Amino acid sequence: MLVVMKNDATDDQIEQVVARIHELGYEARPVPGSDRTAIGIVGNEGALDPSPFIAMPGVKEAIPVTRPYKLVSREFQSESSVIPISEDIKIGDDTFAIIAGPCAVEDEALTLDIAEKVRAAGAHMFRGGAYKPRTSPYSFQGLGEKGLKILARVREKVGLPIVSEAIDHTVYDIVEEYCDIVQIGTRNMQNFSLLRRAGRSTKPVILKRGMAATVEEWLMSAEYIVNEGNPKVILCERGIRTFCNHSRNTLDLSAVLFLLQETHLPVIVDPSHASGRREQVIPLSKAACAVGANGIMVEVHSKPEKALSDGQQSITPEEFGQLAYEVKHIANIVKELGKCL
Repeated sequence: MLVVMKNDATDDQIEQVVARIHELGYEARPVPGSDRTAIGIVGNEGALDPSPFIAMPGVKEAIPVTRPYKLVSREFQSESSVIPISEDIKIGDDTFAIIAGPCAVEDEALTLDIAEKVRAAGAHMFRGGAYKPRTSPYSFQGLGEKGLKILARVREKVGLPIVSEAIDHTVYDIVEEYCDIVQIGTRNMQNFSLLRRAGRSTKPVILKRGMAATVEEWLMSAEYIVNEGNPKVILCERGIRTFCNHSRNTLDLSAVLFLLQETHLPVIVDPSHASGRREQVIPLSKAACAVGANGIMVEVHSKPEKALSDGQQSITPEEFGQLAYEVKHIANIVKELGKCL
């Protein structure tokens, strides 16, 4: 249930509603808005009687929340969330955010070279895997903390915020220490101990969709994080496994459209993992921008043919420059069309 306060409700009246919710054995989640404050009620197993709240001073209405994912739904918060990453960079505002970098951190010189080139071309954030969950135990597993230290030097020298994946809750602390955004990958979308650990973090979290997950399952995973106290969740559509073999996965842009209406959380797209093929990355990036996604995360490597991980889906810095140029213009068109509606 969502208890909506009047626009002239006092702080004391809001506190009284919160106290009443606690008295009834539930949790209260105040959501300040531009015009008024709403207070979400969580922890109930069934429908709640609105009458104890409607009669209280300062309350405008009490609205049932019908979605199983309460905290991340637009029923709970109608305004789109904007996630601050650094002093100048946000995800979820009217800027199309671009995250770029190699699948895996391989060495410092190469990583710095890629970072300098993608920043010059228009990237807002830099991605790189220090811990790599691989299908084969014989594949390159990442440099671990050494890779995180390289990423920290990239931030220091190039000035881009850093994104890297925590593959389980045992390495979450160290990834959180070095990075600006922690990624939870597709294989871990329903790793509930990891989700709860992310919920206790103060850092933003990119939550990728599981390769066979429904949108509702994905949103319920996001609910785990937000319910633990971290509202800074960014959803990343990265394609789902289907019967097709013309690409690595099938990019579900209809899910992006649905999520933009269903949740207040920002939604970005990973066209690299969705396609698995270099030649599809730029077209899919443009498509993601055109449907209204809040950003993209793409893999870039100076020498894709020699990459230790996912070289076949990594574009070159020169191709990334083309991508950044084209999506910037598409984003401007989408923004202008939005003003006309």
